Amino acid sequence: MAKFRLTVNATRREVDVEPDTPLLWVLRDRLGLNGTKYGCGVGVCGACTVLEGGKEVRSCQVTVRAAAGRRFTTIEGLSGNGSHPCQRAWLEEDVSQCGYCQPGMILAAAALLERSARPTDAEVDAVFSEHVCRCGSYPRIRRAVARASAAGGAR
Repeated sequence: MAKFRLTVNATRREVDVEPDTPLLWVLRDRLGLNGTKYGCGVGVCGACTVLEGGKEVRSCQVTVRAAAGRRFTTIEGLSGNGSHPCQRAWLEEDVSQCGYCQPGMILAAAALLERSARPTDAEVDAVFSEHVCRCGSYPRIRRAVARASAAGGAR
């Protein structure tokens, strides 16, 4: 066990864990941030996506040793009250079915809109081709991204 410091949702945190513990488990088990989901465990599905400096990171693939000193945003940190344009658009477009993959998808949408205020369908499709939604809500995801973009995007 060792102590590691990292910033999550704009709050400096210190955890005492094994150095090779994935960031995913630090977020969920040590910090109680359960919005970040375990999916595949190999960085393919996107359920564990968090943001670092506006870029997508698969938290199942980052050890706490590598995360130390870095700043991350989880779905809980995107907005405390669900007012972020992506969160609102997801609700307005009724994107979720089971909802399991949606925190990672919403963060991916926020990162996309940081890079491109008015993404094309091809850009949206490229981002979400790297995320797995077993319910197949991709058409609604595309509509939600367009809605979020029109509402001010990444904010």
